[in-house]
Amino acid sequence: MRKEADMALIALITGASQGIGLATARAYAKAGHTVVMAARNPEKLSAAAKDLGAQAVPTDVSDPASVAALFEAIRSAHGRLDVVFNNAGTNIPPQDVGDTSFEDWRKVISVNLDGAFLIASGAVAMMKAQDPQGGRIINNGSISAHVPRPGSAAYTASKHAISGLTKTIALDGRPYSIACGQIDIGNTASDMTARMAGGVPQADGTMKPEPTMDVAHVAQAVLSMGELPLDVNILTQTIMATNMPFVGRG
Repeated sequence: MRKEADMALIALITGASQGIGLATARAYAKAGHTVVMAARNPEKLSAAAKDLGAQAVPTDVSDPASVAALFEAIRSAHGRLDVVFNNAGTNIPPQDVGDTSFEDWRKVISVNLDGAFLIASGAVAMMKAQDPQGGRIINNGSISAHVPRPGSAAYTASKHAISGLTKTIALDGRPYSIACGQIDIGNTASDMTARMAGGVPQADGTMKPEPTMDVAHVAQAVLSMGELPLDVNILTQTIMATNMPFVGRG
């Protein structure tokens, strides 16, 4: 078994061209690990990877052929894979269940759940086959893996499903030294969350601003999980702004 804390890791990060994914790629690269960055936008991804000296592999995580090409690129360039941050995700504007089209439902589920499964499946197959055997998968769950926001049926369903996927991979991975954990992330400061300062719909029908946190803290948490030896696993971790209305939501 490799002792990850004592050597550089080969780390795959999806959704890596912006936000949490980019911050995490930066943290792994700064720590001296070899980083493979995957995202859908080739230009944006290439620019981000060049800044970090990382490998860029344009990937649509919802497309099995694209995911297969990603793992072949990793195998060809590095011969193994130690850590995956299964981070790619998408969402739609808030809307009641009765107003959500099947097309919008599938848009979210195909990336957030199908994509997470495809990446995890490819990683498990590679980690089982490599020598020494094993590795770690870290799934981005979200606060919505526990409680919904109003009008978030597709997103919340996808993230609740990630919790089941995480636990199943953790169980199935035991014989092969494959650890799997989940990080549930609250509001991070970004262009996407800037609107929260002006108010976010609450369960009681009111609009209230919500605090955010620096994305660098999230990236450091994912790095800490990834650098653990494989006989230790953080199954679930929640990170959020101290005053975010998660405990007591509703």
